[in-house]
Amino acid sequence: MPISGASAAIRGRPRRPVRQPRWWRCRRAMAPDRAAELRLYGLNAVQAVFARRPQAIRKLYLAEARIPQLQPLLKWCAAHRIGYRVVADADLQKLAASAHHEGVVADVLREAPQPLSSWLRTLPAGPQCALWLDGVGNPHNLGAILRSAAHFGVAAVLLPKQSTLALSGAAARVAEGGAEAVPLVRLGRTDNAIAQLHGAGFTLAATVVRGGEPLFARALPPRLVYVLGAEGEGMDPDLAAACDLRLSIPGTGAVESLNVAAATAVLLAEWARARPRMAAGSKAKGRSI
Repeated sequence: MPISGASAAIRGRPRRPVRQPRWWRCRRAMAPDRAAELRLYGLNAVQAVFARRPQAIRKLYLAEARIPQLQPLLKWCAAHRIGYRVVADADLQKLAASAHHEGVVADVLREAPQPLSSWLRTLPAGPQCALWLDGVGNPHNLGAILRSAAHFGVAAVLLPKQSTLALSGAAARVAEGGAEAVPLVRLGRTDNAIAQLHGAGFTLAATVVRGGEPLFARALPPRLVYVLGAEGEGMDPDLAAACDLRLSIPGTGAVESLNVAAATAVLLAEWARARPRMAAGSKAKGRSI
């Protein structure tokens, strides 16, 4: 009488591995690598990827109403054998895990953050501004920060070595295309990163709720890194102590502070306001040399 797999295992015989049907093995082989891919949603987020790196698009889902507006993208997908499907609104909500899909969802390849040294090598001379995010974790705050950063021409968003912050579909939608305009840069050890930034002519400014110089009364340096901490906890005290400046945004005191995304917009607007003067000063210095 044949012995069952369970009985064979009990009696010490090796169990024969269960062989999955062929269709299941094929499905597993074609399954996307979720660590390497990102599911985007929102019209501006998807169109920004198409404009800058269309080769990153792996699959597209859209509402019928979006077909006329997305004709260039659909033609590109057809020419490059990228699958796309017209689906119902309920399916788009499930795919995006959000009602804010704006009629389009796309699976795209993630763009890995650059190392700091690589970013510094390609950075143009003259006035530059970057953001160092210390502890910021909310995806909607990240998206709003990226949107402001793109609007004001920020050179990069710097992520600490141990930070788990990464672009998500929600952050990309809130950024409204800004995630493709501003590179993410991965830092190494904090002391090494500070030394590299100083070597490239950057001044680091810790942004604090109280106890800093008033932002609007301070002449800002042309190459500046704003260091921003998480709401509530703030930034690491050792990092704040290592910065060259401490800046605060003055207010009425009716509320304790702005949230990190709103504060970033104010900080960047002040830097952008002074940028023409900085650029003129850099040109005059170059002529005198």
